Order: sequence, then structure tokens, then C-alpha cells
Amino acid sequence: MRFGLFLCMFFSLALFSAVILPGQAQAAYSWSRTLQVGDQGSDVKELQIRVAGFAADWPSNSYVDADGVFGEQTKAAVVRFQRAYGLTADGVVGPQTEQALNNLEDSDHSTKHFDWNEFYSQDGSQFSGGMVDAATVKENVRRMMWKLEALRKKAGDQPVIINSGYRSVSHNTAVSGSADQSQHQYGIAADVAVVGQSASKVSTLAKTCGFSGIIIHDDFVHLDNRIEYNYGATFWWWE
Repeated sequence: MRFGLFLCMFFSLALFSAVILPGQAQAAYSWSRTLQVGDQGSDVKELQIRVAGFAADWPSNSYVDADGVFGEQTKAAVVRFQRAYGLTADGVVGPQTEQALNNLEDSDHSTKHFDWNEFYSQDGSQFSGGMVDAATVKENVRRMMWKLEALRKKAGDQPVIINSGYRSVSHNTAVSGSADQSQHQYGIAADVAVVGQSASKVSTLAKTCGFSGIIIHDDFVHLDNRIEYNYGATFWWWE
């Protein structure tokens, strides 16, 4: 009887330990190899998402294409990331660079300086009710976070304030002056301000981060990734 009780307790504990509870820390991305020019695969695509904010050294209509192919464009973005974080800037993604990238990832797969709830639709629908499904919105927001991490770094590690992230269709309709086809409804846009920086300065920095939509307002800047998605606007728009 006691042995049976022991077995029951043992398997119950084993099952409990195997379940990831809400809010429990999860493992960071598992890099299985050193990455360099010529490599292809899902790990290359993940790398491209994470260094996308280092698209250029100066304002440029360019972005890092997350196509899973490690070419010269990806190498250049890696070099810029490595320089920004004090690493050997050789464009080769080895253990030190991979660790630096993982240091910017939070346990819930958001990024170090941004939380999912900062990007929730302000009508309470979180990532639902948009022009694409909630899972797609969340992935689009994740990509936005990585670009904003780069913007934050380039702004001297000053906090980036999210004034508006994703918007459900109903919430977008309620926002005065919003466009019917607003990029916010796909999770590919954010209105931001950077502590201690003018909107004009933020715009200039954003033009090196691969954002294809940039609109300056009095106290914030609209940023979006319109050119990278087949449901986004198909043209660059920089004010």
C-alpha cells in the first residue's frame, strides 16, 4: 500500500515538473551552430529577426529580409550589432554573439526592455480582432520589439515609450484620424517616444533600423514595417 502511494506521488511530481506553468521561465532560443555567410535555415531567419534593427549605419531605405539565407546584408547587420554590444565585429555568429542575442530575450519570448502588454490593443482585446489572427499579430509584434531594442540602443539606452501598438479593427475605428487600413491592425506598427529625444531625432535613428513607414508627430513617431508584409502598404513612406 505504501509502495503504491509512493509510486503515485512520484509520477504526480514528474508530471508536474514537466508542465510549463503560466508565467514560468522558458529556455532562451537554442542556437545549435555557428552561423556565417552561406548558411540557411530557421536559425538564420531567427537571427535576421533579432538583428533587423541594425539595417544601416545611416538613414537608408533598406531592411534585413528574414528569408533564412545568410547573405552579405545579414552579415552587415550582424557586424553592426556586434559593434553596438562590444563584441568582435567579424559578422560570424558564434557563442558570444548568440549569448548577447539571448540576453535581450525575456523568458516569455518578448524582449528585455519590452512587454507584450505594452502593445495590446487599448480596448482590452489584446491581440484579437484585427486584420490578421492573434498569433500572427503576436509574431509581428515580436519582430517589432527586436527593432525597437536596436532603436533603444542607438538612442543611448534611453527608454522607449509605446503610445500605441496593435489596434483591433474596432479600436482603430475609434481612434481619431486613423486610416481604415492602418498598419496598427496587423501588429506591424507602433507609435513611440524616446525619453530625452525629440521626435525628429527619433525619426533619424529609426531610419537606420529598417522601418519602412515613419511619420513624425509633435510628441511621438509612428513606425511601421509595411514593406515586409504582403498585407502591409507596398511603398516606403518617410516624412
